[in-house]
Amino acid sequence: MKGGTEKIPHPDEDWLPHNPWVLAGAVMLAPFMQVLDTSIANIALPHIAGNLSVTTDEATWVLTSYLVSSAIILPMTGWLGNYFGRKRLLLWCVALFTLASVVCGAALNLPMLILARVLQGVGGGVMVPIAQAVLLESFPPKKRGIAMALFTQCVVVAPIIGPTLGGWITDNYSWRWVFYINLPIGILSMCLVSWFVKDPPYIKRNKKAAIDFIGFGLLVLWLATLQIVLDKGQEADWFDANWVRWFTGISVAALIGFIAREFTVEHPLVNLRILRNRNFTVGLMLVTVVVAILYGTTVELPLFLQTLMGYPALQSGYALSPRGIGAFVATILVGQLIGRINNRWLMCVGFPVLAMASFMLSDINLQVSEAAVIWPSVINGIAVSFIFVPLTVATMGHLSQTQMGNATGLYNLMRNLGGSIGIAFVTTMIARGAQVHQAMMVKHLTPANPVFAQHLSVLQHALAKRINPVTAANQAYGLIYQTLDRQAHLWAFVDNFTLLGWLALGCIPLLFLFKRVQHSKKPAVVQMD
Repeated sequence: MKGGTEKIPHPDEDWLPHNPWVLAGAVMLAPFMQVLDTSIANIALPHIAGNLSVTTDEATWVLTSYLVSSAIILPMTGWLGNYFGRKRLLLWCVALFTLASVVCGAALNLPMLILARVLQGVGGGVMVPIAQAVLLESFPPKKRGIAMALFTQCVVVAPIIGPTLGGWITDNYSWRWVFYINLPIGILSMCLVSWFVKDPPYIKRNKKAAIDFIGFGLLVLWLATLQIVLDKGQEADWFDANWVRWFTGISVAALIGFIAREFTVEHPLVNLRILRNRNFTVGLMLVTVVVAILYGTTVELPLFLQTLMGYPALQSGYALSPRGIGAFVATILVGQLIGRINNRWLMCVGFPVLAMASFMLSDINLQVSEAAVIWPSVINGIAVSFIFVPLTVATMGHLSQTQMGNATGLYNLMRNLGGSIGIAFVTTMIARGAQVHQAMMVKHLTPANPVFAQHLSVLQHALAKRINPVTAANQAYGLIYQTLDRQAHLWAFVDNFTLLGWLALGCIPLLFLFKRVQHSKKPAVVQMD
């Protein structure tokens, strides 16, 4: 035995279900419902605030509470699956998510809705990594690319159609139906899981009787404080607020304590020793960055269309939806290429194409056509498919089946945190960037500038025909400032899209740290801790 590894044949390591395709159909409905619900609720937030008589800022806790609870439960997926059994855990989580969705729709006030969203996050947070683990375990290594293509279609396409569907439901019915539609889907999902999902034999063998309560407390403290800082930091002007500094310090201390605890306890809640696997560690870094870019673009583009171009919410959703078409078509192609072409080369196509889509969006202006937004979105969807599918296969390729539950929990945790970081980064950079550009441009608005003086004179003369000269002068300055503010925000959007493009290109060197995934019939390499 050298380097802490030894090839040990496990009789259950080659376990496969009789029909993995039927199993895939059974488990994919639950994560599709969860991912769709996450994005579909965002569009209904103003309607929720108005109906429950709360401010929009207060209503954002509907989103934050869900993110916090799902983030906490994600890394525990492996332990929970081993303890309760994967099938039983998935059934309970689908039932909890469905029941909590009904309570969300029937909520009488904001606290009731937030509590229901916390429960929804607990159930929904487990469904995605469990489904991913089942897919990876159920398909032989040479067909895992196809399995991950199915999974990618779920997690990439659902957020694209979510805003459009949410806008249509909210406009034509009520925000409550955004949650009620989960009831029939949840019941169908429970039936399919009950009929077709089976626990692999090693799940029973790995059952543990003890839970690491100290590790769990540190995990809750770390993720809860981190998620709140990411969601509310920009509103509080980040580290200018005392509570942000305190929460950040607590989060860092809890993270350090959690890592130390999990590496030393005999039966850890989250087995961080899996980070010794180079492919897995590199994959965690890359998925965090990729999802940050993806969510950053998803947030930034509708914001540009609605605030600067005057698009209604539903129309901005239509402009984003074609990205789902690109992702859907490309994912089918990539699923066929996995195993034939090195994963690194597929990602070497995906990252430059992702950067190109961001650079195309950085060419926007206030007269841009809708087509100039749609085509980069389609290219973005194609790029994401060329990244997500081979990235998942490369990340998990050197792990044994017994490690999949723990690995998918950590993988999806970093995916969620990447999304939160991307959203926080984009909203902060837009606000700060607009201030910087406004300060740079306002220096030119002086009487000494002939262009400004002429434009101001024309506006005053036109307004003076309807109102008195003093009011006309004030309104002329106001109109010029509105133009200045729009241009400043436009340049902030341009800077953000450009930065996201360079960030995508910066990921390429990391791809060559991956070890090649060999699809052999030999026993898997099992880490000896």
